[in-house]
Amino acid sequence: MIGDFFVLDAVTHAYNQVRENYAEPIFADAMVEMAYHLGADAPDPRYAMNREQYIVDWQVDGLANLLFAESDTDVAVMHPLLFASFKDGYSSIEKAAEALEKYPSRFIGAYAFADPLKGPDAVAMLKEQASLWKPLGMKVYPTSWTGEKFISFRMDDPKIAYPLYEEAQKLGIDTVAVHKAVPIGPFSVGDAFNPTDIEAAATDFPDLNFEIVHGGLAFLEETAWLLARFGNIAVNMEIQNILIERRPMAFAEVLLGLCKVGGSDMLGRMFWGSGGTLCHPQPALEAFRDFQFPEEMLDKAGLFKPIRQITNEDKRNILAGTYARLHRLDLDRIKQGIKGDQFARQPGEPPKPPLSTIEHGKAKVGEAVHA
Repeated sequence: MIGDFFVLDAVTHAYNQVRENYAEPIFADAMVEMAYHLGADAPDPRYAMNREQYIVDWQVDGLANLLFAESDTDVAVMHPLLFASFKDGYSSIEKAAEALEKYPSRFIGAYAFADPLKGPDAVAMLKEQASLWKPLGMKVYPTSWTGEKFISFRMDDPKIAYPLYEEAQKLGIDTVAVHKAVPIGPFSVGDAFNPTDIEAAATDFPDLNFEIVHGGLAFLEETAWLLARFGNIAVNMEIQNILIERRPMAFAEVLLGLCKVGGSDMLGRMFWGSGGTLCHPQPALEAFRDFQFPEEMLDKAGLFKPIRQITNEDKRNILAGTYARLHRLDLDRIKQGIKGDQFARQPGEPPKPPLSTIEHGKAKVGEAVHA
């Protein structure tokens, strides 16, 4: 809890960033460098990690310590990644399975990663993960490395994307999360990271919920129109946590931009994600707890009607309530499940000091500690 806000982190990873894990060095190195420069340069020096500390093979225990011992994050969701540029995919299926097995009350679920451009292999990949856990959703990226070049697909492609949505539904998966807005390497992407290709998919699959991961960091107006028009589209705020920590005015512009068309109700269609181990989660939580829209920005916000000030109820929903509603999670049961566990703290007890519970300077990071 931070204040009286329960915190559900909707997207976390345990990155393997060591060079020995590179399958395609040029593109793997570009992703690691992007992550380092996004996540490592914390304004508060207590949370800053140098290269030796950051570019490591993060283990599940280290991720759990970062989230639950050193921050006010209560529970989290794992997103495995299976990028062909990395030998283990960057954040492996095995780590996701380990997190769910070792900390089942803290890691309350995981997504299944699928690459629609792999054809039948994508379905096999999806089924493999569904056999290991009950996925809260399916995660896809708009680009894929073939071993020779990068190619992309559209979310509304009836031959590539739609069969995978249908297979997901057969497996009981009703959420599709797609990485948008943030290109992930030095290669031509065309319009692949523009979210407007979700429009037809959301129309043709009304029983699926579509998460725009990083929504609003680019294509802000397009995303705002999608939110206003489609009740089955939501925004996963991963990387917006970095904005609020370091560029709060930019964060305000993104949130207000997402509300521009549909109004303040769109705040109820956004939810928190840190991308851990992308950066330390605590500074952003503290910044969001205290955040208010600047009044001079509110005066200019809203296309059809004014945007009101953000409230504690909005924050409560962004930090946990909206995600729980979309995934039909029982927050009261989840809160009961973490009482008295190894990360539980007394009321008012602060998190462990930053970077105190994880071993750095080694190829692998993480041994579990008790709070």
